[in-house]
Amino acid sequence: MSRIDRLQHRFVNSFPDNPESGVLYIALDFVTMSHLCCCGCGQEVITPLSPNDWKMIFDGQSITLHPSIGNWSLPCRSHYFIQNGKVQWASDWSDEQIRNGREKDLIAKRKIVNTPLKVELPSTQSHNTITQKKGTGLWASLIKWLFRE
Repeated sequence: MSRIDRLQHRFVNSFPDNPESGVLYIALDFVTMSHLCCCGCGQEVITPLSPNDWKMIFDGQSITLHPSIGNWSLPCRSHYFIQNGKVQWASDWSDEQIRNGREKDLIAKRKIVNTPLKVELPSTQSHNTITQKKGTGLWASLIKWLFRE
């Protein structure tokens, strides 16, 4: 396969078993994207969308991703940006840069997980409100389950 310099986008409900080269598959239900590595090696690249992973901009015609895609775990170690559907190649990173980048990502993700969830209730309660003991109920159970250690 040859190097890809442009990606078409395709919104899908699920990823295909045999993805096409040069296509960025976007599964919004799974908040994830997938494409074959733009270097042409044929490896699938998964990019989850979240505040601490990748951000996607869709302007109605093309896709831009931020930050860059660094395929450090693949043998090719390709590194590129996707801006307005065009692949812009970037330099390789050293092993130290990769370690530092991964550590920075991990710290950012831990901050999100360890941030207490704040739920504000209205200060006035209607006469139809059912009173519960503090720390019980579905929401309290869900919060405890999500942030268990």
